[in-house]
Amino acid sequence: MTAATPTLDDLLETAARGDDPRAAVAAVLKAAYAAARARAERRLSSGAKGRDVARLYAAAADEMLGALWTVATKVLWPVSAVESERLSLVAVGGYGRRVLAPYSDLDLLFLRPAKATPRSEKVVEFVLYVLWDLGVKVGQAVRSVEECLTLSRTDMTVRTTLLEARWLAGDEALARLMINRFQDMVAKSDPRPFIAAKLEERAVRHAKTGAVRYRVEPNVKDGKGGLRDLNTLFWIARSLAPESRLGAAVMDQLLTARERRISDDAFDFLWQVRIHLHLIAGRAEEKLTFDMQPEVARRMGWSGRGDEPAVERFMRRYFLIARDVGALTRAMSAKLEARHQKTAQGLSRLMTPFRPARRKLEVEGFWVDQGRLSIESQEVFAADPVKLLTLFSCADRHDLDLHPDAFSAVTRSLSLVTPKLRRDPAATRAFLDVLAHGQRPYRSLTIMNETGLLGRFLPEWGRIVGQTQFNMYHAYTVDEHTLQAIGIINDIARGKLAADHPMASEIVHLISDMEALMLAMLLHDVGKGGERGQLEDGAIAARRACERLGVDPRRIELIVWLVRSHLALSDYAQKRDLSDPATIRAFAELVGDPERLRMLLVLTVADIRAVGPGVWNGWKGQLMRTLYDRVNALFRGEDVASADPLADYADLVERARLTGAAAEAVPTLAVEGLPVQTTEISIAAADRPGLFADLAQTMAALGGDITDARVATSDQGVVLDVFRVQDGAGLPYGQAEPRRLKMLVEALERAARGEGRIGKAPEPVGNARKAAFEVRPVVMIDHHASETATVVEVSGADRPGLLAALSRVFNDEGLNIRSAHVASYGERAVDSFYVVDRKGRKITSEQRIDELKTALEAVLDRRAPAPAGRKVASARASARDVSELGRRSPRAKPVSPGAQSR
Repeated sequence: MTAATPTLDDLLETAARGDDPRAAVAAVLKAAYAAARARAERRLSSGAKGRDVARLYAAAADEMLGALWTVATKVLWPVSAVESERLSLVAVGGYGRRVLAPYSDLDLLFLRPAKATPRSEKVVEFVLYVLWDLGVKVGQAVRSVEECLTLSRTDMTVRTTLLEARWLAGDEALARLMINRFQDMVAKSDPRPFIAAKLEERAVRHAKTGAVRYRVEPNVKDGKGGLRDLNTLFWIARSLAPESRLGAAVMDQLLTARERRISDDAFDFLWQVRIHLHLIAGRAEEKLTFDMQPEVARRMGWSGRGDEPAVERFMRRYFLIARDVGALTRAMSAKLEARHQKTAQGLSRLMTPFRPARRKLEVEGFWVDQGRLSIESQEVFAADPVKLLTLFSCADRHDLDLHPDAFSAVTRSLSLVTPKLRRDPAATRAFLDVLAHGQRPYRSLTIMNETGLLGRFLPEWGRIVGQTQFNMYHAYTVDEHTLQAIGIINDIARGKLAADHPMASEIVHLISDMEALMLAMLLHDVGKGGERGQLEDGAIAARRACERLGVDPRRIELIVWLVRSHLALSDYAQKRDLSDPATIRAFAELVGDPERLRMLLVLTVADIRAVGPGVWNGWKGQLMRTLYDRVNALFRGEDVASADPLADYADLVERARLTGAAAEAVPTLAVEGLPVQTTEISIAAADRPGLFADLAQTMAALGGDITDARVATSDQGVVLDVFRVQDGAGLPYGQAEPRRLKMLVEALERAARGEGRIGKAPEPVGNARKAAFEVRPVVMIDHHASETATVVEVSGADRPGLLAALSRVFNDEGLNIRSAHVASYGERAVDSFYVVDRKGRKITSEQRIDELKTALEAVLDRRAPAPAGRKVASARASARDVSELGRRSPRAKPVSPGAQSR
């Protein structure tokens, strides 16, 4: 007869009786646990629902812990009949809920009747040591029944973990005693302190991970709209019905059938994402970072559609789920409040003691409930759909937050938004009152967006809700970025940002049509991802939206122009030579009049500032101020003369004439009230071929990261190079180590004179986030942007030494750099060079242009390396066209494949 296959318990018993029980038991359990987890992973790969897979991981842990407990209590330290020797193993927290991610902590409670005994200490110690040997993270507590009850009365964290307690192994009667007494205690307690604690905990968590739901690298577990927000709802439900499994009895009362389906879908999706994250990282990774997004999208079966890559479609789904979670939170808050189990939340709550509990407003069917705007019933909207929009203008006018009942009523009434309502003048007036004349348009429009009303009323807006751009430049989804930009314009107009934006804060009051400006801001990015490119598709969509809203035709032309030109001021300021009169004249011709110039400046400031924290800086402000002032002067009839870039550096230039080269370094002064985190290094020297390349390479070799470079050449053959430089930590170069700055200045003077050997730039350090991006190289040649030079604009993956390598190409091709302009957009570098041949002429030979293009692309076409030993899935980096200036000039010659328009 064939011998029976030994069971896991048999194998463990044999292992426990060996010389080293702990190591032997751990070895057996490791194989069994790995096999069970592998089965769960296979189910995930086959498309199983997220929670089902999480339950499989929890079941694998249950089996492993049950076997471990058996060997510890029955083989190594057999159970005693003495009462004090009773011991139970209880799962708590998320693990108690029977769901587990691959590398989540196992939250365990070792439950004893009273004080610890030598045997119980040995059992607990052995179990924990074996778990640690298996590489399992454990969150453990050893408590008696009374300790559990006492702590849970005052410590809401302990109460939360025990709400989901379930017996795993050992003395089941002891575990049941504790759970029953705990549930009885909770049922008799006032639930409001617990609910308040959970909501406060949520607020603190959001503040830590980012209060905005739509950050493009979200935390799946703790972020706004993530799993922990859903769990909070269930904890609150469980606290109201502790005996009900997963709080089902309460959830069925608090949420509609549709809302329960939304909750189930959100749980499954977020669990799938979280489990994939853990498996890809090989650890408890909860943040959906750029390097994770393409691989998670691939594993979950997402594919590209049209010009929208798989990773962006996947992330849009993520953010729509996050929005649904927010709506569920509001819906449940409304029901809880109706049961008087939650105090009113909202911006007006501090005033509620001084207001009547309920008072009617001037709009029929609207009333104030504890400082928030509510409605009599959903029939208010059915009787007059315009009130869907009036609700938000009324809330803004009275500075009221929206009551959760009203929020839910709006979401359930979206079918009332018909083509007729979209063209109703009263609806348009209410909408524009919020957008252009509201006190807090960001708050009002954000709530309108989260109800789904904004996208339903403006279909052009609906297509960008939750839309992401797979790059490191944008910190938010397209809709969130736009809403923040609208809020920034409002803050500028109200003087709240005068220190940061003094010019914009002054000229905004000279703008005669704020409605046109705000509509342009709202619609400026609705062309993202369009087949014709962001600007053209955006202009078409803006025209369609404005015509439907009944906007005056002349204002429509202004709004469409602003949408089509919203990148122009930033492009000219950062990519062109502002000392060149041709630049000023070209931009003035594009803009046409002072009113458009003012509107474009305010729109551009808000657009850049809303990209993300730290994107706006004083240097960008200075460039835009310079361009604005020079163009405005031209509109006033003043002559635009060539500025002498060497005039402010007379002493440095004179030293260079005497010694052959001179360099100096100073901290970059604050601009527009904002610190500029760079050191400004200026070098004057006799001009020669390859000078700029030698200086850039010297910087790179000594660890300098050039954030901006300006080059100017005098008629006397002296060239002035001004660099703004940071160290590897993003701080002004030399701030941490002044000695390094002195060494760099001396090395630059030697390099300018052609003395000594120049070191190589360090190789890029492996960076997983940067390695996730496929940045396609682009080269654009423009013969008409300057009267005296050919403008070459290049774009590719940013890296240390890139500017030096590009400059070396120009030198090798027999070209001199007259001016260089450096900018970066996250992972992408965008540099513009004004170049001439050795005789000071523009490039005219087609063959020479082709050779230059090929050489530049060879330098640009390098993907950032991944960390050693790690494979990182990549996806095409989405970016706005790097050739927008050329697209506005039909004479420009793009000589590389066009960049993607997003």
